[in-house]
Amino acid sequence: MRLKPLAVRIPEEIEKEIQEVIEWEGLDKATVVRTLLELGIGEWHKQTALELLRDGKITFAKAAEMAKLSLWEFADLVKQRNVEWVRYSPEEIEKEFKEASAAEQK
Repeated sequence: MRLKPLAVRIPEEIEKEIQEVIEWEGLDKATVVRTLLELGIGEWHKQTALELLRDGKITFAKAAEMAKLSLWEFADLVKQRNVEWVRYSPEEIEKEFKEASAAEQK
């Protein structure tokens, strides 16, 4: 993995939070910031996928792909976060799962 420098200004409160993680984990600042960014980006993918699904803007399979999760992992996430989304007819659900299963096998 090629690392690129990133300069950013952050509030003092976030700097304190980062320092807490550094002390707790016993890691250097760069590693902690990279880890927190990765976690945050992953959460952004999940949250955005859930919102788009809830609003009926993307299919379940597309939302799972956007969240970078398998269909089953995404289904668990939807359940855990109590996301209500547009319900499909049985035929539409069957079509969705067939398309998603074909995509996962590629």
